[in-house]
Amino acid sequence: MYTPPAFRDDDRHSIVATIRGARLAHVVTATQAGVLATPLPLFLDETEGEYGVLYGHLAKANPQWREPALGEGLAIFMGPDAYITPSWYETKRETGKVVPTWNYVAVHAYGPVEFFDDAARLLDLVTRLTDMHESERPAPWAVSDAPPDFIQAQLRGIVGLRMPITRLEGKRKMSQNRSASDRAGVAAGLADSPRPTERAAAALVPVD
Repeated sequence: MYTPPAFRDDDRHSIVATIRGARLAHVVTATQAGVLATPLPLFLDETEGEYGVLYGHLAKANPQWREPALGEGLAIFMGPDAYITPSWYETKRETGKVVPTWNYVAVHAYGPVEFFDDAARLLDLVTRLTDMHESERPAPWAVSDAPPDFIQAQLRGIVGLRMPITRLEGKRKMSQNRSASDRAGVAAGLADSPRPTERAAAALVPVD
């Protein structure tokens, strides 16, 4: 990922927060059949390895797991993002020498991609993934709420994914390269947006 120094995010806590905050990732592998990508919900287990291990699952009918990966796989996690209009810049009023851009937060995680179909491991995976996303609901649904034979049948239709992370790249492009007055204008403009993701991006623009 191209990351100028002003936008590089090397803070482990910030990177993990982006991974955990992303509702969906994209898993990309290069194969003899070409580049393959699948959008997947993933969870990070930080108790394994130096950088942690990513887990998820895909449909058994998905050809991506059948094609051996050439080198490492890539999981892409996106945080808040927003279009930035030049109209928010003080520089527009001073010189007019401004253009639009896009602010965003991204994390790229790299590592070998492993697939598995062991029923016990799959049950543990889907249980952990479900519990993670149900935890904030007032009446969480649990995998154990469904009949066991139904769950076992569902497990036969998926393949588990395990990706031990070997390196992480974080990028936080939030107008750090603009003047203090331009950043203040961006933060104020985004804060007034009707889009929740843009309001979330407003809080990440450094204004001090």
